[in-house]
Amino acid sequence: MLESLIQTIAIAALPVIFAITLHEAAHGYVARHFGDPTAWLAGRITLNPLRHIDLVGTIIIPVAILLFSGGSFLFGYAKPVPVDFSRLRHPKRDMLWVAIAGPAANLFMAFCWAFMLKLAWALPVNDYTVPLSEMSKTGIIVNCVLMVLNLLPLPPLDGGRIAVSLLPHRLAWKFAQLERWGFPILLLLMFTGILNTIMSPLVILSARIIESIFGLY
Repeated sequence: MLESLIQTIAIAALPVIFAITLHEAAHGYVARHFGDPTAWLAGRITLNPLRHIDLVGTIIIPVAILLFSGGSFLFGYAKPVPVDFSRLRHPKRDMLWVAIAGPAANLFMAFCWAFMLKLAWALPVNDYTVPLSEMSKTGIIVNCVLMVLNLLPLPPLDGGRIAVSLLPHRLAWKFAQLERWGFPILLLLMFTGILNTIMSPLVILSARIIESIFGLY
């Protein structure tokens, strides 16, 4: 059991770290592009995972969930990249692109892991192709999970910010007030199983589409 768990953590570590690191860096990069240098000045537009890792969200919570779920479920988060939306050239409009950058980065990484899986399957079986294959499968799922999760229309998730950007001003302001309750609502949905019911079909569909594009049958 312990050996299997250690193996699961070893395989999942790299995909998870890259998934959250590039997700957060993408937010900062796009924010800087549209006029807000906050993340750049804080040194957060970087691929160095140490700048994004949150002790609780990136290490303790994912490991604890892996332990309690027997390696069948994984969830975690990084330190949010600081974005001052008021410094964007067009705050309400540009918020859309800053928010969507994170899920877009996860979609890109899911494609990259799908390519790595295709490569692992094409190479002769050896001591490296098997771990690469398992790591790539994990990478596809982890990034699909993060993409779908962050696209849920619940502030402060990216989907919530996308909704705020698209809604008329009065509705956007009212909807944005949900942000203070966003994380408690998310935890409630997770522990009641509702979040899994919502996300599972979307994650599976996303993964299947990516696998079909690369012919991963």
